[in-house]
Amino acid sequence: MNITLKELKNINSESCITIILNTHRTSPDSAKDAITLKNLCKQAEDRLLVDEDKRDAKNLIKRMHELTSQIDHNYNLESLVLFVNENIAEYTRLPISVEDRVIIDNTFATRDLIRALHQEANYLILLLSHHKVRLIEAFNGKVVKEYDDSFPMENSQFYSTNKVELSNASRQTNLIAEFFNRVDKEVNNIRNENPLPVLICSEESNYHEYLKIADQKQSIFEAYLNKNRLDEKAHQIVEHAWEIVKKLTVEKNNSRKQELLNAQNSDKFFSDINDIYRAILEGKVQTLFLEEGLFQPGIIDGNSISFVTEEERTKKSVTDDIYDELIEANMKFGGDTVFLPKGELADFNGFVAITRY
Repeated sequence: MNITLKELKNINSESCITIILNTHRTSPDSAKDAITLKNLCKQAEDRLLVDEDKRDAKNLIKRMHELTSQIDHNYNLESLVLFVNENIAEYTRLPISVEDRVIIDNTFATRDLIRALHQEANYLILLLSHHKVRLIEAFNGKVVKEYDDSFPMENSQFYSTNKVELSNASRQTNLIAEFFNRVDKEVNNIRNENPLPVLICSEESNYHEYLKIADQKQSIFEAYLNKNRLDEKAHQIVEHAWEIVKKLTVEKNNSRKQELLNAQNSDKFFSDINDIYRAILEGKVQTLFLEEGLFQPGIIDGNSISFVTEEERTKKSVTDDIYDELIEANMKFGGDTVFLPKGELADFNGFVAITRY
């Protein structure tokens, strides 16, 4: 995908079509993905032909089919998201499960992108040594891909064969720091488009040396995978890395849930949808907590929201997913979103907000 999340969520125009579907990494299951996509596109076509001017509808349908023809389902991950309007035709693959659906609204549906970007189980593994560096993207215990463009990086410049320099510990440290600095810049170039946390795999001394030069220390896990594993297969590395990341993920999720408990005790939360919406517009909301898989069509009228039934979702005046709209609105005020498993927010009907003050 060439367009970024930031650009997508700032787009507001007529007939923004978002098509979202679960996909499969391997055949023969991946062969079914094209059929699922075709069926969802047909749903979008039917809605466009009812709601739009015939000429505009045909143009959007043409753009949608041109985009689907570019997708090679042999490279699918867990899900696929398509974004189409009169100016944009983009798709992206995500390493998370979703709910198949079609959304046609004045904005694109981006909650699954946000969930993927904030899903701690999607991460990068940086295999680090003085001489060579590899970079792997992982989701849970699976390899998503190993970067093969700017990586692996070989240290062909920042080392010395001079006996005097080799005996100079300070000079060696400076050379290593310079190499690590180059590595860090390449990692952050990738993270600009895909801002995932980074787990370092290396000997302990390298981990601490890298932290000294890292520009975005907050993106690096506090734990690391010990040992030089540069010669291991990617899937073997990810299996070991996931043991560490899984533990950290559980700890972080527990910490975020504790924030909600603290907010309840200090009465700094809203659970009514209209209270939440007005608080967002006033910039009061810090964090939205939402159960995964929860979607709700509704009508936004001024500062008021009313829910409608699933059968009314396709009406032009209806917002396909109210929660997606509130997530994006809150992001504009610097708020964030925590997605929790189904049932975790049963006391709040699946959706609650904690306030800044």
